Amino acid sequence: RVTLLELMMAKVSENHQVTSEEMNVLMRHADFLAGCFQEKCEAVLKLTSAADAEDEEALVIIRLLDVLCEMTSNNGQLEHLQALPGLLETAIDILRLTHLAGKQTINIFTATHAMTGQEEISHPAVGFKSHLIRLIGNLCYKNKENQDKV
Repeated sequence: RVTLLELMMAKVSENHQVTSEEMNVLMRHADFLAGCFQEKCEAVLKLTSAADAEDEEALVIIRLLDVLCEMTSNNGQLEHLQALPGLLETAIDILRLTHLAGKQTINIFTATHAMTGQEEISHPAVGFKSHLIRLIGNLCYKNKENQDKV
């Protein structure tokens, strides 16, 4: 699943004109991916315990968030994703939960807390909160209704 999401990320990141048919396919994929994120995003919280540091479902959610961030960076898909019911609320809720989880245990979700000395950051959840903030910012971009919700 992670590899498939990486392939989707590469496709979404390409800078070329898409036909209306391709755009329709991307919209359906965006709906599906947003639904998956909304259903399973709390799996990321399992990463706070050392026993679940390599939880596959959590790794999928992290990659899924990356793809959603990339999709919301594209104006063609942005308006569609901004209108999806619950996506913004889910992103805000999981941001609150990861913030609380970071206060209760070692904060693996933020790069500044994950660094000890000069070692390289290797935990897959590092930067998750910043990607959530990026998604929230993208969903609020030029959208008064979403801005008011936040």
